Amino acid sequence: MDVSPDRKTVRVTIFHQTYSLSASSGESGDVESLAQSVDDLMVSIATRAGNVDANRVAVLACLHLADRLRTAERDLTAFKQRVETKSREFSLLLDQAAG
Repeated sequence: MDVSPDRKTVRVTIFHQTYSLSASSGESGDVESLAQSVDDLMVSIATRAGNVDANRVAVLACLHLADRLRTAERDLTAFKQRVETKSREFSLLLDQAAG
């Protein structure tokens, strides 16, 4: 793996497998933290699901993370709509105050 000077190789372990990932120098801690979160999730799923293979655990973890992402996207969309509504309301109030 060719790593540029501003990139570094980060070794992480996820569900008993070691991976070498490339990250910018300032992001290596973030990559390690994300990998730890994925590992914790997969171990938790495997513990609850019983005797299942790693591929099934990975798919279940992906579904869980996809659900969390969808929820976050919905929350963000609702928040943006609230901000837009409030911005319009404040703009009208400013126009009334100036007029």
